[in-house]
Amino acid sequence: MNGTQGSLAEAAAVRSALGTGGLGTDVMICPPATLIAGLAGAAAGSVLLVGGQDCHAKAAGAHTGDVSAQMLKDAGAVAVIVGHSERRADHGETDAVVRAKAEAAHRAGLMAIVCVGETAAERKDGKALARVAAQLAGSLPDATTANDTVVAYEPVWAIGTGLTPTADDVAQVHAALRQALTGRYGEEGRRVRILYGGSVKPSNARELMSIANVNGALVGGASLKAEDFLGIIAAYA
Repeated sequence: MNGTQGSLAEAAAVRSALGTGGLGTDVMICPPATLIAGLAGAAAGSVLLVGGQDCHAKAAGAHTGDVSAQMLKDAGAVAVIVGHSERRADHGETDAVVRAKAEAAHRAGLMAIVCVGETAAERKDGKALARVAAQLAGSLPDATTANDTVVAYEPVWAIGTGLTPTADDVAQVHAALRQALTGRYGEEGRRVRILYGGSVKPSNARELMSIANVNGALVGGASLKAEDFLGIIAAYA
């Protein structure tokens, strides 16, 4: 929940730096719903992609204040984040709710970026792998493909805290996620991109992106400033 019209200047700086050919990787900004149309317009003709931060499971109806996947699509989004830990915690979203939202995204022609991750207590108790495996199983639609779904691992205790798991911790979770994806979806599961999210910044991005099965980053606070975001992009590219 950050950003007003003035924030589009930061997005414009990202677009300018990417140029027409990009930096060798896919780059997407997922702003608040109020900025999606404006950002999509500003990004038109460039390689910068635009996504939403959440959607309702229904296409339309008496759901005051909610935004449907179709609305996001109409505003210019090509993807939407579902199941972010803050949605799960602040709004009580269950795996079933997240799965319904991912299915809604697919019906609207959007890519679903499905988030999973453990709390500090779950990691301390040795339940991290079991927790993310259960979330993955419950949150992904049966018809998931690598073209319509991305998985994002975000240890809840690392979001906005400055804390980051060790490379071994990240590698262990991402390996478990890959195994679960291939076990359920076969070759298609091998192609699904798995992002890491949680205090990603220019200073640690290169190390994180070098870990096996880390196919990109879900960036939070560091995406608010073009300079920081571009530093992360450059580390991955």
